[in-house]
Amino acid sequence: MKFLKVFQDKKKEPVSEGERLAEYRRTGDVAILGSLYEPYMEMVYMISLKYLKEEDESKDAVMQIFEKLIGDLKSHQVENFKSWLHSVVRNHCLMQIRTRHVFVDVSEFIENGESPAAADTEFEDATVLDTQLTSLSKCMESLASEQRISIELFYKQEKCYKEISGETGFDINKVKSYIQNGKRNLKICMDKNGNH
Repeated sequence: MKFLKVFQDKKKEPVSEGERLAEYRRTGDVAILGSLYEPYMEMVYMISLKYLKEEDESKDAVMQIFEKLIGDLKSHQVENFKSWLHSVVRNHCLMQIRTRHVFVDVSEFIENGESPAAADTEFEDATVLDTQLTSLSKCMESLASEQRISIELFYKQEKCYKEISGETGFDINKVKSYIQNGKRNLKICMDKNGNH
């Protein structure tokens, strides 16, 4: 992917990530941050694509996240760059999804000729949605990997049992079971967190 090669010409230095992070915090040299970020750009793109489902949006996210890092890494002490970056990408994508959802819902209110008060109510409901999405994301992470994978393929990618079985190698009857048990466990987790 051509757009991922932005920092390709930079020489790779045999310096640890921790040392480069400290050096970036000390100097603010964006080239140092670029050399740190470049090996993870494809990972950032793939995570973004998984959440956003749009190639162009995901490409934009790669650059937006780099711009975010320019400021964030000056003030954050990061021990494990890869896992921290993964969280940053995930949160960025969830925020994009929430923003998109709120915008669509408010637009529908206005197009349907409803009062601005109805749109205001929808903005207030965005806080509830934000909490629910965060809770759902945490609950998804708490599932057994087989359940999480099966649910994501079934609901997010709209694959049938047979496709999930073929893609994962899970027995088709196990796929049904993983989805049913995963849904039940998600409901229990969400209820426990006060999301009904």
